[in-house]
Amino acid sequence: MTLAENKKAHFDYEILRTFEAGVALFGYEVKSIKTGRANLKGTYVILRGGEAYLINCDITPYQPKNTPKDYDPTRPRKLLLRKSELKELIGSSAKKGLTIVPLKMYTKQAKIKLEFGLCRGKKKHEKKEKLKKRDIERDIGKRL
Repeated sequence: MTLAENKKAHFDYEILRTFEAGVALFGYEVKSIKTGRANLKGTYVILRGGEAYLINCDITPYQPKNTPKDYDPTRPRKLLLRKSELKELIGSSAKKGLTIVPLKMYTKQAKIKLEFGLCRGKKKHEKKEKLKKRDIERDIGKRL
């Protein structure tokens, strides 16, 4: 079941390869995500010290009065990956023009997983071309 999705990612980026990772969360964050209070807009993944972190993911408190005073809704969250996947990410993200962008957050066997992709940014003319194609297909659909 999809809990949060980065809809703009498919428009802004060409996704070369996707990965799946677990996310290290607190219990109250899990409850909040399962009620749909996670926002992946503007998030990204960084690699630091041989580990991957989800940056700028906004998870609003489940019960604001019961959350700790020092809770930061956009704190960096560690991604749980295999060593082989980390090595592959470190090697491929070093290439020029590639970024790691979260695509969606979902549940899998009662665990919260994050799907992210190794992406290359689209040029402005590619985005315009995609919009034109979508408009033409919409017009054809209306006529039929």
